[in-house]
Amino acid sequence: MTELATGISSPSFGKNEKNIAVLALEDGRYFPGFGFGAKGTTVGELVFNTSMTGYQEIMTDPSYAGQVVTLTYPEIGNYGANEEDLESKKIYARGLVIRHLSRRYSSWRAKYSLSEFLAKQNIVGISSVDTRAITKHIRDKGAMRCALSNEGLSPEKLIDMAKKSAAMTGADFTNEVTTNKSYHMGSGQFKVAVMDFGIKANILNQLADHNFSLDVYPSTATAAEILAKHPDGIFLSNGPGDPAACKNIIEEMKRLIASELPIFGICLGHQLLSLALGAKTYKLKFGHRGGNQPVKDLLTGKVEITCQNHGFAVDESTLPDSLALTHINLNDKSVEGFTHRALPIFGIQYHPESSPGPHDSRYLFQRFADFIAAGKNR
Repeated sequence: MTELATGISSPSFGKNEKNIAVLALEDGRYFPGFGFGAKGTTVGELVFNTSMTGYQEIMTDPSYAGQVVTLTYPEIGNYGANEEDLESKKIYARGLVIRHLSRRYSSWRAKYSLSEFLAKQNIVGISSVDTRAITKHIRDKGAMRCALSNEGLSPEKLIDMAKKSAAMTGADFTNEVTTNKSYHMGSGQFKVAVMDFGIKANILNQLADHNFSLDVYPSTATAAEILAKHPDGIFLSNGPGDPAACKNIIEEMKRLIASELPIFGICLGHQLLSLALGAKTYKLKFGHRGGNQPVKDLLTGKVEITCQNHGFAVDESTLPDSLALTHINLNDKSVEGFTHRALPIFGIQYHPESSPGPHDSRYLFQRFADFIAAGKNR
């Protein structure tokens, strides 16, 4: 065994060692550990999530497309994996990095172990690495490209692969994560058009539970196609990648705004909405990911603990006069929400359904319903 600078014991690179994995970063730092999940090699942007539970929901959140996720909570896999706690049909994260993989799992709903869950979907994982050191490194240097492998590749080879991999800035993943065709769900009073940029299952469930009848559209849907169905409101979902790279979507969104229908955007939808209204976005140093982000609602004065997953944010200094700031992140004061001063349009940066996470933000679905009801009563 070799000792890292952090003092955590990790595997050596001896030829007789089995199941050795290596996580290598583009800046030259690397972390040897033990592989689990599938056999293979992957590249992506290395990020961290601070949630204590919910690894299934995290891995199946389409907003993680193109990324390798480090979980800061040290004990992972103790309740196994099941068929119910999925936010989409597949894992979209490209890899998983954890401190300790539980040798046993216990839950009456569990069908298989976390390692089996990853292996079934050909996702590589690494355990027995110092996730505290990795997280501190990302917080200091910023999210960066990485390569993860359990196929015997040298750290030098993986570092080179990380350097040559695609950057997140300028990346549009919406076509990878969106639905292939339109579909309907729910039977509520208000008819809402949902633009799917990588929507999570529990966001749709919350919308359906708040008296909405939903027509879900792929990210390539045009404003004309959506408006032809005469919706009462429009919902813009979460999703991965750089919002500024989604130029076609932004142009269609301008046409949706011109309809003057109530619009509610979250996460990527919030960013795209802000760009269509004239603001700009920028890449955060290491992003907000986890179920413990404090946000202040400036309209009520209340502070809510939120579930977040994003690496880009709206630049407050570029908000046009037509938009009023409504929510701020209490850690770094970044924009977490806005509302239009004249139109029934608002957006928030986080995931109000909070799966996994606290449920402080679910009132926002009712706020959207109130916007629609007010419009219909004019």
